[in-house]
Amino acid sequence: MPVMQNPDDTAGRLIAADEVQGTSVYNRAGDKLGSVEDIMIDKISGKAEYAVVSFGGFLGLGANEYPIPWEKLTYDTRMGGFVVDIDKRILENAPVYTGDSQWGDSEWRKVNQHYGALAGSSAMR
Repeated sequence: MPVMQNPDDTAGRLIAADEVQGTSVYNRAGDKLGSVEDIMIDKISGKAEYAVVSFGGFLGLGANEYPIPWEKLTYDTRMGGFVVDIDKRILENAPVYTGDSQWGDSEWRKVNQHYGALAGSSAMR
């Protein structure tokens, strides 16, 4: 019988959502851009669709949160964080996530269009 992976063990292929929160996000040059604040999961497929990444500001103050399509992130074991191949200007001009109930399918479509991504449930494509 298979043994379930300990959710606190981040060395395996799977990771608990609460362990992803706070994980650093870097660009290809290795510069830290920010960290994952939240994960948005498609209710139907159960797959992660977006990482809500916080960056900007000073010591966490004044930082904005930006949803990035999950497909744009790659986990780098050497860096212990996610790497994105996205220019910082594109990130800075991305839709800012407000976390309020006003975020609907049209806002997620704007995020997908901004990054040229295919992320999102079939209802958002």
